[in-house]
Amino acid sequence: MGTDGITLAHGIGGAKDLPISPELAIAGATAALVVSFTVLAVAWRTPRYDAATSGRPAPAWLATVVDSVWWRALWRSVGMLVALFMAMAAIFGKDLVINPALGIFYVWWWVGLVPLSLVAGPVWKAISPGRTINLALARISGGDPERGLLTYPERLGHWPAALGLFAFVWMELVYPYSTELGPVRLWCAVYVAAMLVGGAVFGNTFFERADPFEVYSTLVSRMSVWGRRGDLLVVRSPLANLDTTPVRPGLLAVTAVLFGSTAFDSFKDSTRWVQFVQGSSVSAYVLNNLALLAFCVTVGLVFAVGCMLTGLGDDLRRRDLPNLFAHSVVPIIAGYIIAHYLSYFVEVGQLTLIQASDPFSTGANWFGTADLTVSYWLSLHPTLLADIKVLAVVAGHVLGVVAAHDRAIKILPRRHQLTGQLPLLFAMIAFTVGGLYLLFAA
Repeated sequence: MGTDGITLAHGIGGAKDLPISPELAIAGATAALVVSFTVLAVAWRTPRYDAATSGRPAPAWLATVVDSVWWRALWRSVGMLVALFMAMAAIFGKDLVINPALGIFYVWWWVGLVPLSLVAGPVWKAISPGRTINLALARISGGDPERGLLTYPERLGHWPAALGLFAFVWMELVYPYSTELGPVRLWCAVYVAAMLVGGAVFGNTFFERADPFEVYSTLVSRMSVWGRRGDLLVVRSPLANLDTTPVRPGLLAVTAVLFGSTAFDSFKDSTRWVQFVQGSSVSAYVLNNLALLAFCVTVGLVFAVGCMLTGLGDDLRRRDLPNLFAHSVVPIIAGYIIAHYLSYFVEVGQLTLIQASDPFSTGANWFGTADLTVSYWLSLHPTLLADIKVLAVVAGHVLGVVAAHDRAIKILPRRHQLTGQLPLLFAMIAFTVGGLYLLFAA
């Protein structure tokens, strides 16, 4: 990764910053999952999470601030200002890799949603320019932003969000001109148009279920301590909060795209894949397209099969199980994204802040950040970086096993509560081994 802008090469940085044994890391992670499952089987025999009762009310002063009109207006204004700044840089700035619009798009927006949502809750819902514009149009026309012309079809669920997320990762990881401003402008224009039309037709329900970034942010925020019980702001354990994830069609597809695309991002820079692409008669573009799709589909299939290979009660259908357990993939996604993008986010995020002071590449210093320098402290401490990455992957999978276990003993008949989890445990182990292998192989 260069220091003069965003390049196509990003992510975990490869084996050079992982100075620990991959065999030891994989063996230890597998052991951690097996031990965790064994402990859960012995000590966790009744469901512990209930959306209707879990959590304690947040401090009254905090709830008053968060639910106030001025607080919501403040964050909507922040979202609109950043969006307008990005649009200004993208439209009027030079088509150079140092244009801050690219860093805002790929680093602050895409990667930054994860840490922000883990810390502060569903950030994109609070700052979404689409929601803000939809609210303004509703006020002007005298309508209700919560209600559109039609009712959002339940069968669509999160499928539009899954397609939107795939469109983004395709743009980032496969499209050969992803760092040119023209394609980025077009992608953003199509996204904004889709959000405005969807909001007008289906109201705010469309953003909640079909906006790829709101669905992404809200899913990750289920691992934060902030939740809602009705309209009440509550503080919950992250796993109790995760258990409140609504089960909708397309939920597994969303998690498969997020996890599969991150895994592909590691894989596409591995020596074996690069050598295969260079020696193939098929173009790299076609191969990368097929590989990205294969990674997402494989993640979804492996998880779905692991969920469906269990005994059922009379009130369950086998095809419903993957979406019922899909929430347990969220900790894995969060852990793997932290492992994959940590140094990229910290270092290129700083670079974007520096570039933001000069949006038109004229030597300006609008915000006083142009003279700052990027700190490569993390990259200069490779052992610490390696430990954080491996721990993030392992912790994500262990938390996923806990979430799946609690759901299993809640919905499966007693005779299948443990044996029925074994196929899903094997799927989790496969994800762990594959994730760590890619972490070291890139």
